[in-house]
Amino acid sequence: MIVVTGAGAVAPNGLGVDAYWKAVVDGRSGLGRLSRFDVSRYPVTVGGEVSDFDLRAHVPSRLRPQTDRSTQFALAAAAWALEDAGIDPAELGAYDAGVITANGCGGFEFGQHELQKLWSEGPHRVSAYQSFAWFYAVNTGQISIRHGLRGHGSVVVTEQAGGLDALGAACRQLRGGTLRVALTGGVDAPLSPWGLTAQIPNGLLSEESDPDRCYLPFDRAASGYVPGEGGAFLVLEEASAARERGVRAPYGEIAGYAATFDPAPGSGRPPALARAIGNALFEAGLGPRDIGVVVADAQGTPELDALEAAAITEVFGPKGVPVAVPKATTGRLYSGGAPLDVLAALLMIREGVIPAAANVTDVPEEYDVDVVAGAGRTLPIRAALIVARGAGGFNSALVVRGSSM
Repeated sequence: MIVVTGAGAVAPNGLGVDAYWKAVVDGRSGLGRLSRFDVSRYPVTVGGEVSDFDLRAHVPSRLRPQTDRSTQFALAAAAWALEDAGIDPAELGAYDAGVITANGCGGFEFGQHELQKLWSEGPHRVSAYQSFAWFYAVNTGQISIRHGLRGHGSVVVTEQAGGLDALGAACRQLRGGTLRVALTGGVDAPLSPWGLTAQIPNGLLSEESDPDRCYLPFDRAASGYVPGEGGAFLVLEEASAARERGVRAPYGEIAGYAATFDPAPGSGRPPALARAIGNALFEAGLGPRDIGVVVADAQGTPELDALEAAAITEVFGPKGVPVAVPKATTGRLYSGGAPLDVLAALLMIREGVIPAAANVTDVPEEYDVDVVAGAGRTLPIRAALIVARGAGGFNSALVVRGSSM
């Protein structure tokens, strides 16, 4: 049994687990007009910015000039997760702990700044750190180095699905005995001029300027998604190892995981999301009736919302399970979105609360899904399903449940 013993979160609506969770329960959104650069010439003007991150408080001075904003978030969230778990890496064996991250965007902002230096000041002004600060695997390396985690290290790149895929990979390493402790999750920070420019061509971003109307997953007025920055890291351990350390109340258990890939467009074959959900339930040894809440991928476009609703209905039946959308308060965080959703799901189980989807008011009847909107619900939850989809056809599903430790 794999349990979650620590967590750290950096989100547009709160730094740290407690602040993030309170914001989600209260329906407090972190979405607003982008303020870190001039967006007057962009069709997309709203996003989920992390506005209260104190770099000096959370990142050592020697690391600041060599890291992108995404890595700075990752370093903070990873350190908080280890502290929350009560783990001192120095007390572990040399290769007992490792790092498995997800990344979707790399170091957009760092790379942009260095390219600006190249063209405006010349190659002699480009930082040597550009050689790795932009790289999608850099968060794994920087976290490993900072904490001396010399066990297995890797990175998963499957866009929004990557956060769940990283957790699935971490579970495999733990079950196989390669690791005793896995620090895993994902963070992205794509809100810079270059970063936003790279996202706009996908045609899925909302151009609505009202922060309360710009991102409405499963709503009849849905017009696209809002990009955000941040994410979460979790500490995973075998239950027996956690007990040996004296852990008595973990966040919960990672019970099942599965991933599928959609067929090529025009193939005539159906999307594979429902199969990923079914396989995750099978690995967990649970049936649809055992799931108390589905935490949705929540793309925020009518076509993709309808496809997700169809997959949920196929597995659970019409309005067969409450559907939560914590992303409505943060926007889509790419590789950081799913780990943050896993954390939210674990807290829903612990607290017996399903928060309402912020600003969602009009779910089309034809979707046949029970989106929790308007007001949250208080009810016992035994297990939760988290769904994530990545651009290009990636589907992932992960089941968590309360731990009996």
